[in-house]
Amino acid sequence: MDNNYGKRNIISGVLFGLGLVAFFDEAVFHQLLQWHHFYDRSTTQIGLVSDGFFHAFSWFATIGGLFMFADLRRRNSLVLSRWVGALLIGAGAFQLYDGIIQHKVMRIHQIRYVENIIVYDLTWNIIAILLISAGFIIIARS
Repeated sequence: MDNNYGKRNIISGVLFGLGLVAFFDEAVFHQLLQWHHFYDRSTTQIGLVSDGFFHAFSWFATIGGLFMFADLRRRNSLVLSRWVGALLIGAGAFQLYDGIIQHKVMRIHQIRYVENIIVYDLTWNIIAILLISAGFIIIARS
């Protein structure tokens, strides 16, 4: 396989993983559970608008990753195990970035507004690290 296509497997998987987890976060935590908005430091209306932009980002990443996936398949250059590993890395990277940068550094929102937030923070970030680790293991074995 051409090295360029090896990189494209990784980029496609990472984009799809980022988009998939961002979509899941937005649909479950923002809409269904209503625990937070993307930006919670203003009015509810601003929070909803920020959720709309966040949702658009997730779909652009997801669709971009899928277009690249389709191109790799068409060229018979898809290495599914490598792609899945990259998907897990992208998903975990988004979640870890969200949990550390957006929740703690920027404080634009929290996972949930409760007294004992540390349980949510640890769960969120440990799952992210497990996703990233699994992705690297899968790629290393491919």
